[in-house]
Amino acid sequence: MTKQMSPLRQRMIEDMTIRNMSPSTQKIYVAAVANFSIFHGRSPDKLTFEDVRNYRLHLIFRGLKPNSINPIMGALRFFYRTTLGLKDVPEQIPYARRADPLPAVLARDEVERLLKAVTDLQMRTAFITIYAAGLRVSEAVKLTGRDIDSARMVIVIRQSKGRKDRYVMLSEQLLGILRAYWKRAHLEHWLFPGPDPSRPITTRSLEGLP
Repeated sequence: MTKQMSPLRQRMIEDMTIRNMSPSTQKIYVAAVANFSIFHGRSPDKLTFEDVRNYRLHLIFRGLKPNSINPIMGALRFFYRTTLGLKDVPEQIPYARRADPLPAVLARDEVERLLKAVTDLQMRTAFITIYAAGLRVSEAVKLTGRDIDSARMVIVIRQSKGRKDRYVMLSEQLLGILRAYWKRAHLEHWLFPGPDPSRPITTRSLEGLP
């Protein structure tokens, strides 16, 4: 028998739907608020900012890091500010400050060894493009032939983070590599198509490559 959804949860889901939040984000937010409620044993609309503070300390004592705590706080901020309509939420539920570790930068010879180890033409070209243009994997897999603007020597990244387009510089060397790859792979639309040529390769295919 299906458990009936509470009016409060239904309203929160509607609030997120109105704001065009993705299904995955909605699922994370609903689960975060539910776990917060379960921890205190009360409906979340009966809990206060002090309860949020205590729950946050609980998460810290469990060993959770800021990158795990912040999505939970984001869910609670949305719930209190939007669904419950309370004010001063950012001050009462601040995000945790993330550490700023230096990025791991590969030396030139390490990059060359890595790329030479990848024998598949599509995968090697994808990695070269990501490295040379400084792209996210999620950005690279969505590239099409028209995104390579040789006239202005830029790569157009459409609907990037924040759903905004951005541009990155296109070097002569990368342009030559992409042109040779395009002809050799006999491509029509996607720069890195998946098994179904009408769809791009998935991020998992790139990230999961040993």
